[in-house]
Amino acid sequence: MKKMDKRKTVIILPVLLCFIGIFLMLLFFIREYNRSVFKNMSAFCELMIEEEPEAEQLVLSSLKKYKNFSGHIIEDSSFLSTYGYGIREFGKSDSTGFVLISAAVFLMTVCGFLFALLYMNKYSRIRIAELTDYLEKVNIGTEGMVLQDKEDEFAMLQDEMYKTITSLYQTKEAAISSKAGYADNLANIAHQLKTPITAAFLSIQLMEKTVNSIYVNRIKKQLGRLNRLEEALLTLSKIDAGVLKLDYEPVDIYTLLTLAAENLSEMMNENKVAVDIPYKDGVEFYGDMEWSMEAVINLMKNCMENSPDNGSIHCEYSSNPIYAEVLIWDEGAGFEPSEIPRLFERFYRGSRASKEGIGIGLSLAKSIIELQNGSVNAYNLPQGGACFEIRMYSH
Repeated sequence: MKKMDKRKTVIILPVLLCFIGIFLMLLFFIREYNRSVFKNMSAFCELMIEEEPEAEQLVLSSLKKYKNFSGHIIEDSSFLSTYGYGIREFGKSDSTGFVLISAAVFLMTVCGFLFALLYMNKYSRIRIAELTDYLEKVNIGTEGMVLQDKEDEFAMLQDEMYKTITSLYQTKEAAISSKAGYADNLANIAHQLKTPITAAFLSIQLMEKTVNSIYVNRIKKQLGRLNRLEEALLTLSKIDAGVLKLDYEPVDIYTLLTLAAENLSEMMNENKVAVDIPYKDGVEFYGDMEWSMEAVINLMKNCMENSPDNGSIHCEYSSNPIYAEVLIWDEGAGFEPSEIPRLFERFYRGSRASKEGIGIGLSLAKSIIELQNGSVNAYNLPQGGACFEIRMYSH
């Protein structure tokens, strides 16, 4: 309230200065007018007495009579006009003082308005800085930052900001709640699948001892797919719920790629695909070895499934002060250009996807990498083949 009174005072001050200046100018004008009349009358009487010294008593007597004249008699008098004299020929005076005080009043008024303008400009900058600072603190998640309500030209903007931010918080809470529910549902589905899959695996193992049938192998293969789906869903649910535990430590990239390739060695032998991993010492990033290996396995597996017989999967890696980069590519036909934007969507399977795939491996790899402050992209190489680019950022 005090600040608002101060602002009102600053705004009203120039107007008051203007009125005070005009009032002072009127007083000064009246004073100058009376002074001019006195000087003109005094000069006239002086001339008469100089011309006719004997007329001194007559002049003084006439002045006393003039002094007692009523206002309307003076206003109606036009005696001198009968002799050819007009108003412009009288009232000579020095107007220097009047000009000076008029200029002073004008300068006072201008200075008052400039002061008010500068103050309002400074106040506007302060208010804009307050609102900007408030938005910055909201963006970085600072809680308890409440601006004091002020009745000024920014009040409506501030009120709308509060409404928008409140609405965004409500939307964010609803989204978090919905995501948590989605994660819980995924976890429930995964747990519900685990029991029948385990029971089915035990039954298949018993059947293999007594029955040697192609159908048993098919069932076993499908159960393997279901088991991988259950594990992937459980991992995704943990990521979505934010409860996936990561153990951060320096991760040597050569070791990471080698371990991932060893986990796929049996499948690669079956598919007649080799892996080329050049040795580089000391190239590493800060992350979780086990989960990073899970992500790389999924990317290598995708390359393996799209490699020709006797083909190779190639790896390259490097690091700089900003990020560590890993490239994994194959010698296959590459991705369909129209499918690249959707490659990392959950349960999306491209036209060249393996029949055994469930469309969740690339999505899981992306989620694990992003959880460690990284990024993964996919593109086709000019010479042919699909390439995955992983970047693990230092900060």
